[in-house]
Amino acid sequence: MPRKRSRTAQERTYGAPSSVLRRIALGSIVLAVLLAISGLLAYLTRPEPAASAAPTPARTSAPESASPETTNGKREAIAAPPRTSDPIAFAKAATKVLWSYDTRSISRAEHVAGLKRWMTDEKKYADWASITNQIPSPVLWSRMHDNRQHASATIGEGHYPQAFKTALAQDPGAITEAYVYAVTVTGKQAIAWKGSGAGAESRSTTLAVQCRPHHDCALVGVLPSVAP
Repeated sequence: MPRKRSRTAQERTYGAPSSVLRRIALGSIVLAVLLAISGLLAYLTRPEPAASAAPTPARTSAPESASPETTNGKREAIAAPPRTSDPIAFAKAATKVLWSYDTRSISRAEHVAGLKRWMTDEKKYADWASITNQIPSPVLWSRMHDNRQHASATIGEGHYPQAFKTALAQDPGAITEAYVYAVTVTGKQAIAWKGSGAGAESRSTTLAVQCRPHHDCALVGVLPSVAP
């Protein structure tokens, strides 16, 4: 059983193709600034360090994640995205979904379809490749299914990275083109498989979240490196 867990960890990657990340940076100065400050110079495509800031949208109370139990009497593979304009609340809910799966009863195609509902519909900013990099390959998913592997997530806290907050203070109005926010989320992922196999690890990730005024937030992508 431990070998199965090891393969899962080895298969999980956090990067996205550089071409996709560059496209996001071109469309969202927020990400360009954050990546530059994080030392990811390979992904920096425009020298506008002051352009990732904006007033934080008004927070609205919302559950961390909607229930995946049923929709119109049918069981959903993945929880529906919460209706909120708060980037941090949305990022925490999205992280919980990204770190959770159940190969016992859900196919990989169903899992992928569920995640797509969380994505922004603005193709200029959506980085779907960075999301699919979080999903086990079809072959690995099949092996995990045979091993009845499943994972759940407990989310700790979410915050704007320091680089984002610095840029926010420098130019509060620059974000108004894309309204993309960087949010770092921490928590723990617990994984179990058939028999008594189980394990857990603390994790962190930085998500890009789009929260336009008077619209619910949507997921843009996962950054290739965690920003503190």
